[in-house]
Amino acid sequence: MNQEKVIVVDFGGQYNQLVARRVRECNVYCEIYSYKTDLEKIKEMNPKGIILTGGPNSCYEKGAPTCQKELFELGIPVLGLCYGAQLMMHVLGGKVEKAPVREYGKTEVKVNTASPLFSDVSEKTICWMSHFDYISKVADGFEITANTADCPVAAAQNTDKNLYAIQFHPEVLHTQEGTKMLYNFVRNVCGCSGTWRMDSFVENSIKEIRKKVGNGKVLCALSGGVDSSVAAVMLSKAIGNQLTCVFVDHGLLRKDEGDEVEEVFGPNGPYELNFIRVNAQDRYYSKLAGVTEPEAKRKIIGEEFIRVFEEEAKKIGAVDFLVQGTIYPDVVESGLGGESAVIKSHHNVGGLPDYVDFKEIIEPLRDLFKDEVRKAGLEMGIPEKLVFRQPFPGPGLGIRIIGEVTAEKVKIVQEADAIYREEIANAGLDKSIGQYFAALTNMRSVGVMGDERTYDYAVALRAVNTIDFMTAESAEIPFDVLQKVMSRIINEVRGVNRVFYDLTSKPPGTIEVE
Repeated sequence: MNQEKVIVVDFGGQYNQLVARRVRECNVYCEIYSYKTDLEKIKEMNPKGIILTGGPNSCYEKGAPTCQKELFELGIPVLGLCYGAQLMMHVLGGKVEKAPVREYGKTEVKVNTASPLFSDVSEKTICWMSHFDYISKVADGFEITANTADCPVAAAQNTDKNLYAIQFHPEVLHTQEGTKMLYNFVRNVCGCSGTWRMDSFVENSIKEIRKKVGNGKVLCALSGGVDSSVAAVMLSKAIGNQLTCVFVDHGLLRKDEGDEVEEVFGPNGPYELNFIRVNAQDRYYSKLAGVTEPEAKRKIIGEEFIRVFEEEAKKIGAVDFLVQGTIYPDVVESGLGGESAVIKSHHNVGGLPDYVDFKEIIEPLRDLFKDEVRKAGLEMGIPEKLVFRQPFPGPGLGIRIIGEVTAEKVKIVQEADAIYREEIANAGLDKSIGQYFAALTNMRSVGVMGDERTYDYAVALRAVNTIDFMTAESAEIPFDVLQKVMSRIINEVRGVNRVFYDLTSKPPGTIEVE
């Protein structure tokens, strides 16, 4: 991305993606790198600013993630958040200790509005605190610019060197004026002009794709989900009939979804695409037989995707490139960006086999978050109905079925999920809930139906609200709606005698159940 950028140096914080996302909301491009990234590489990137994330460690302990003192001497503005703030003080000669009072949650913070970071921020503002340690002494050259009842150094600055430290988390929505603070840093302190805009991203991406592909043939992995759909339309605009879209119906889709995808992208749809549908249900069920471990299922599904594509490519002739709808959270959560633990492999990233029979893989959306993908889709004229459809994971129902995947279990989930989605829509909640679906637990329990004993599965209903899919809260669905969904599922779906509602937020859970 040949433009101004801010980099996020990740120390293992759970909000690293959120920091980058908030920076992009300021129309500034941002990428995440591990704290182990060589200082020379950071210099080569020539960032306009550097943000140090939070993390679970104590910076004064032996072996804790750290950074070189030279990072603060590059002449590049640096903002430390939580652990990043403590580390800045620790490295520069301040003192960090175990806090006498731990702060967690929404906290009133008094700020000095004369600070460049707190320009146009209320003198008393609500922020999200989460720390065991605290800065007991600021480094030389720093002045304290914010405090709370229990935290004497909630923020500090050295304006001569453009170094800023914040003990709280401005990136989370619980910090009421956090986005304003980050805007002050990247736009005012760092001097970024805000050139990261979706119209220019789409235009530049189409040009780059056209240049890279030349006269080559391209195969697009089309799942029918938002990400692969936007990638397919982008490729179509770039290279036209050099593109062939292969839709693999692996038998792990939502009810009737295979036909719906074909209706949109097939020969009678609105797009001029070479479209091939491969019905591979039996092949997938066979490969997944007896497999219960979530990561193993993901990798099997990912490898079969690639193998099917290779087979279709041979039928078409020489194919040079494979296109996938990988997005930035896939990259980071697969452990290929930043320093966070591997949350999950992804069939577009961590699930790829070692050998792939294509010249190159093109991932035009690799640098985008989910809401940015939607903006790109709208920019290219894709209908809102498709752009804002319910997200669906690449491994499909394979990760919404806990334990072994079978045709019988898939049928149960499809029917239960269809009822759930129908009743959510009937209640007028489909536009207000971020994501909702039914999943099948591996638990069977005793029940009574028609005066007879049953021993059947339990279905779990999931519904979350989220802006960026990095964090999510359980949605509050009216009890009468849940009751109706429960009643219909138990009465209409054979093999189910119990229904649960999953209240877990992300973190600690993920949005999907596996």
